[in-house]
Amino acid sequence: MTVEQNVLQQHSQKHQQTLLNQLREVTGTTDVQLLQQALQASNGDLAEAVAFLTEKNAKVPQQDEATYYQTAQINNDRYISVGSQADTNVIDLTGDDKDDLQRAIALSLEESNRAFRETGITDEEQAISRVLEASIAENKASLKRTHTEVWTDSPNPHDRKRQQNCPVGLKNVGNTCWFSAVIQSLFNLLEFQRLVLHYSPPARVQDLPRNQKEHRNLPFMQELRCLFSLLVGSKRKYVDPSRAVEILKDAFKSSESQQQDVSEFTHKLLDWLEDAFQIKAEEDREGEKPKNPMVDLFYGRFLAVGVLEGKKFENTEMFGQYPLQVNGFKDLHECLEAAMIEGEIESLHSAENSAKSGQEHWFTELPPVLTFELSRFEFNQTLGRPEKIHNKLEFPSMLYMDRYMDRNRDITRIKREEIRRLKEHLTVLQQRLERYLSYGSGPKRFPLADVLQYAMEFASSKPVCTSPVEDIDTTVPPGATTAQVPPPASTGEQPDASVPPECSGSGPQAQQQQQQQQRISIHKPFTQSRVPPDLPMHPAPRHISEEELRVLEGCLHRWRSEVENDTRDLQASISRIHRTIELMYSDKSMMQAPYRLHAVLVHEGQANAGHYWAYIFDPHQQRWMKYNDISVTKSSWEELVRDSFGGYRNASAYCLMYIDDKKPFLIEEEFDKETGQMLSGLDKLPPDLKEYVEADNKLFEKEMEEWDALQARKLQQEKLALAAASVAAQPMSTEPCPPDNTAPQHDPEYMEQQSPTGDSKHLQEDTERAISKAAAEHDEKSPEALLNTAMKVEYTRLLRFAQEDTPPERDYRLLHVIVYFIHNQAPKKIVERTLLVQFADRNLGFDERCKSIMKVARAKLELIKPDEVNMEEYEMWHQDYMKFRDTTVFLLIGLELFLKKSYMDSLMYLIYAYQYNKELLAKGPYRGHEEEMIAHYRRECLLKVNEHAAALFETGEETKVNAGLSIMNELVVACIPLLLVDEMEEKDMVAVEDMRNRWCSYLGQEMEPNLQEKLTDFLPKLLDCSTEIKSFHDHPKLPSYSTLELCERYGRVMTSLTLSRTPADGR
Repeated sequence: MTVEQNVLQQHSQKHQQTLLNQLREVTGTTDVQLLQQALQASNGDLAEAVAFLTEKNAKVPQQDEATYYQTAQINNDRYISVGSQADTNVIDLTGDDKDDLQRAIALSLEESNRAFRETGITDEEQAISRVLEASIAENKASLKRTHTEVWTDSPNPHDRKRQQNCPVGLKNVGNTCWFSAVIQSLFNLLEFQRLVLHYSPPARVQDLPRNQKEHRNLPFMQELRCLFSLLVGSKRKYVDPSRAVEILKDAFKSSESQQQDVSEFTHKLLDWLEDAFQIKAEEDREGEKPKNPMVDLFYGRFLAVGVLEGKKFENTEMFGQYPLQVNGFKDLHECLEAAMIEGEIESLHSAENSAKSGQEHWFTELPPVLTFELSRFEFNQTLGRPEKIHNKLEFPSMLYMDRYMDRNRDITRIKREEIRRLKEHLTVLQQRLERYLSYGSGPKRFPLADVLQYAMEFASSKPVCTSPVEDIDTTVPPGATTAQVPPPASTGEQPDASVPPECSGSGPQAQQQQQQQQRISIHKPFTQSRVPPDLPMHPAPRHISEEELRVLEGCLHRWRSEVENDTRDLQASISRIHRTIELMYSDKSMMQAPYRLHAVLVHEGQANAGHYWAYIFDPHQQRWMKYNDISVTKSSWEELVRDSFGGYRNASAYCLMYIDDKKPFLIEEEFDKETGQMLSGLDKLPPDLKEYVEADNKLFEKEMEEWDALQARKLQQEKLALAAASVAAQPMSTEPCPPDNTAPQHDPEYMEQQSPTGDSKHLQEDTERAISKAAAEHDEKSPEALLNTAMKVEYTRLLRFAQEDTPPERDYRLLHVIVYFIHNQAPKKIVERTLLVQFADRNLGFDERCKSIMKVARAKLELIKPDEVNMEEYEMWHQDYMKFRDTTVFLLIGLELFLKKSYMDSLMYLIYAYQYNKELLAKGPYRGHEEEMIAHYRRECLLKVNEHAAALFETGEETKVNAGLSIMNELVVACIPLLLVDEMEEKDMVAVEDMRNRWCSYLGQEMEPNLQEKLTDFLPKLLDCSTEIKSFHDHPKLPSYSTLELCERYGRVMTSLTLSRTPADGR
């Protein structure tokens, strides 16, 4: 495959990276500069590049085995070592034999392709993950992660109030998402929950613990009881587990900056619980063998049957969490099969004593709660540090364990042997099918049926007697429509022409036009002229007789039919074998031990940085819930599959918790023995814990009352200050100022806040026009009749605005509040009162007619009874309109700054515009602006800020590097959770991955040690996948715009936008 250098330069960056990865895979060379040098020297020829590298390496004396290039085979412990003569599978790449070289390349690329098909992850992605993990771990001793991204509580306690019976979350108190994931999984096991809540410490050790274990375990058990009781009956949205966490951290003997391994914590937790319940069991059953409920719940037994140095043995062992290897397996059953068999299994059930060694595991007793620990981390011997395995691993929602039980040992062995035989047959069939689907001797291969079809199409094309470049007239008359002619010999395809040669002209103008058309290739499938029949669209044979064509077409057609039939037969046989294997254990006798998936613990990130959360099934609501620290949300099996199977981003299941489906007591609610009613809330708690939760709830209620009182005082102070300012300035107001002997009108405050003078004048003119029009129609009518007519005239005008179909740059909702109300179907009474307020303005006019109408309007306002218009609803509608105007101002300023390329200033305005707008749209589709448009510019702005910060970091200058990292920490890292909180917005998630990849790309580059330290300190913050929203500082102060000014600026900025799509506004 020879590619000219000028063509290579036109290849995309992705294709160049692919060539580098292939070259790295073949030779094992990791030096990027050396790989690029080899590709340049070979003009993109992969074989010559390999020869270049191997000849270069052959000249360098090898110092030790560590310098050999090694390529790992998939699912095999052997290595191919270039330069080692010990392995008979070595292909010598240093010789002159081109066939060996091509074969080595093909074998290596075939291994890469097979790995991608099996795991869904390319070698490039896995290599990037390894480099990322290695670099993060490189300065582990100096990595000081100050967890600034642990967000503080909202000052408003109503934001932290539990909604009805929603599950309670757990606050992340500093790298403790592992604690939350495990505790929530156990808490939602109702049998475990009951055991913990009703645990009472032994009487004889309450005063003085006997040993270190009791001194540690009993206080933790008490804290766990308190925590569980809060999860049951708290009025808070989430609770603080700090005291229980501190006891655990002391036991781990680790600093707060280290994130604990979830399996290590689970092991420790179960050990402590077992010890605590053992103390209680020994006291309750003195003289008898104590029964530990933790052991009964989480521990099972298996029988190890094997041969050691020719001698058979059987041992019974107890297990809790059962470890499973992930690497090299596609689903949970494959992991279990591999874990149950070790060594040479042929010798295990053979009558002859053999020197081979091996063993099988057979479960004799399964626990009610069966936990599998998936080994997603492994130690990379080459790098000398751990790395995460991102391979995809599927697992079922219902798992049948019968095939692994000792009682089914003989049946399972027979079925395993049958499956082994079927898989051997399957391998042969797949190899044969692969030869049909990937035909050819070079690095590029194609389906054989397609190759035959292409040959048939070539032979059937109309023969030509000229060279493909000799029959093209290079002159074109001015104004002629001509197909674009690409440079010859670059693709080997026949150039198209849409104008016959006889239509061509000549002359300098025509030549200049053709040269310009040759430079710019434009494909116009619906407007180009029809191709003349005498010019072929594709390459064709020069000379072929009718007899030759007839024989060749007959052979090719017959061969293609044979190949298609063989391919279909092979595919059908493969499908039948797959189906047979899938149904091997589907008979009823092998479906007597059902285990239902209860919880999935997920880790997203790398080996030394990441985030944990849990998916837990709610059997009563029959749905999955996502427990992500303080956030508890509804989920689905599809979301669980996406985040837990692996192969998607860096998220994958780390621990699976199954429960015995034949033991419903594990998840059954508790019922009152006397009334028979189900216990819920505080009724589930023993007296001491009930008192504890009630006291905490009273504290929280007091906090809310104090907050409400504080806000009421602030509101009163603001109203007094506003009234004082109004009296001092005497602004033109859109609402009537009542005389001293009338009660004040509770009208919208936004009319006073948004440039009162300008808005009042504009509104006053509209009102006076409506009065004049009404008076022209009815000169002799009373003021009350004129008021009614004028209100109808004004409403008709505004209704016409609301019904008009306008472009995005003209939004009449900004022009008048009534238009906004009509769009959102506000109640009639709200609209009428708002119109009445408009005509009751005491500054309406100085002529007697306007004054009389104003007095009538004010009198009507005073006569409106509280039961006729709900003032709370009235104020709510006007507050929503005020928020709509604020949202518009945020959006307007943000877009203006974006167009000026002031991205950092623009970002905060767009952030608040999106948040305000989202709150409005939650009440109705026409309450705010188009969400997609705001999200687009918020996303683009964040990407621009990220690029700016990365550019500062790339300078290497201390001040600029610090400035770039400061931008990332204060803006980008803080904003990422806002994009991740709505996981259905794929574009936002892609943008987050792009930003992370931008910084992770630095890990493979050489840099100064101080820069490397700063990067490794920053990356864990960027890679933290928590969706907890940080409380930003107060939003930017908004300027005061009049209605006309706001409409004008909004229209101007919307017109200036250049989107690839035309965003339709939210109307």
